[in-house]
Amino acid sequence: MTIFRRSSLVLALAAVPLGACSYDQGARGVASAPAPVMEQAQAPKKAKNVILFIGDGMGISTITAARIYAGQKLGQTGEEYVLPFEEFDNVALVKTYNTNAQVADSAGTATAMHSGEKTKIGVLGVSSKVTRGDCASGLANPLPLLGEQVKERGMALGIVSTARITHATPASVYARAADRNWEADAAIPEEERGKGCDDIARQLVDADFDFAVGGGTGAFFGKDKGGRRADDAADLPAEWVARTGGTYATTANEMSAAPVGKPVLGIFSPSHMTYMAEKTGDKGASEPTLTEMTMSAIARLRRNDNGYYLMVESGRIDHGHHAGKAGFALEEAVEFAKAIKATIASVDMDETLILVTADHSHVFTIAGYPRRGNDILGLVVPPSGGGDEVAEAAKAEDGKPYTTLGYGNGPGSIANMAERPIPETGVNARQQSAIPTGSETHAGEDVALYGQGPGSDKVRGVIEQDLIYDIIVKALGWKE
Repeated sequence: MTIFRRSSLVLALAAVPLGACSYDQGARGVASAPAPVMEQAQAPKKAKNVILFIGDGMGISTITAARIYAGQKLGQTGEEYVLPFEEFDNVALVKTYNTNAQVADSAGTATAMHSGEKTKIGVLGVSSKVTRGDCASGLANPLPLLGEQVKERGMALGIVSTARITHATPASVYARAADRNWEADAAIPEEERGKGCDDIARQLVDADFDFAVGGGTGAFFGKDKGGRRADDAADLPAEWVARTGGTYATTANEMSAAPVGKPVLGIFSPSHMTYMAEKTGDKGASEPTLTEMTMSAIARLRRNDNGYYLMVESGRIDHGHHAGKAGFALEEAVEFAKAIKATIASVDMDETLILVTADHSHVFTIAGYPRRGNDILGLVVPPSGGGDEVAEAAKAEDGKPYTTLGYGNGPGSIANMAERPIPETGVNARQQSAIPTGSETHAGEDVALYGQGPGSDKVRGVIEQDLIYDIIVKALGWKE
């Protein structure tokens, strides 16, 4: 794997032609050119473009497991592998809590990143003064939306997700809602309708964007075609095409063939897009991968002379964890890393700020004392020569083995079992968990933020999540 290390000084020196370095033949024998180059390297640079990658639910334990898994897929032991964003020069820890929740959800956290203000759990683009589910209070407490600000300044705007395009994280770019679940008009309670609150799908088709792709056709169609009200014959994509002259794509081929210079709305599945682990045969065959969507976005957005903002979400890392299926989450994380690697190779890092982070973590653990190179999705096998206590720890007190990966809670709970079964292993396995819950939950520890490019020097220390917005707007030169 190509090592990606670019300090500003290295970039500046690399930009100097070899012939420009004429050497003094006197006693010191030093180059005559470096002094001005040093001054140029120290001058702060403004970002023309910003790309924010959000691995939904990609806590640090997920990054570690994904690193090992990616390396093992290449035949390595895995621990020594380096994910592309782990080679960035700047790293911070991010506090993810919502204003009313110690453990956050994606709506409150994504709103913090795209508005510069923390808010309550379960709401989008509105302040913490809002009452969740109350339309009037949502309208009374709007927050800035980075997506709107980008377009107001003449930049191009892109939104990419493997979740429904109306789901919390992508919606935070363009929508305000007193309840994140108001994805379609049918989801708005009867008593809250007619008060001026549009559902999230309606807000997307009324928004100004250049490229928005993901899953979730259900929220955009009425009657038999989707999940809008049964008496509603709506076809929101058709309305959007009529208004913008853009292309509505439903397959990877249609996305690729869309004319350049016009906006693209791509919705590739009825709900969330197909897990990478389940793409077999015809299942998900017509859907683009996250890497393909990201590359298509960059190719189109870069045509704007004023630059662009692109948000890329790997939404199904989160869903794999909620299902208690670590293999599903890690396959999504590997594809996420591929998209980031392809992006690094395709953009000009002198003018592009790339940020990689998560909205929150999960109660996902890496346990036991497995030997170096042990199958990350397998049972714990102790290292030879590790001592009796390490060997004994490879078995639980019931005498049975357990997997390296597990969950604090979730659908794989063993809490109420008379006898714990031998755990499943492999990509399709559901890991065992301690506490029985229908869906595994988020976790509250800090997540990582990785940064490279102009403005990434602010990615340092332990920061509040809303400061990610400040890092972005400062890099773009909107504020000091």
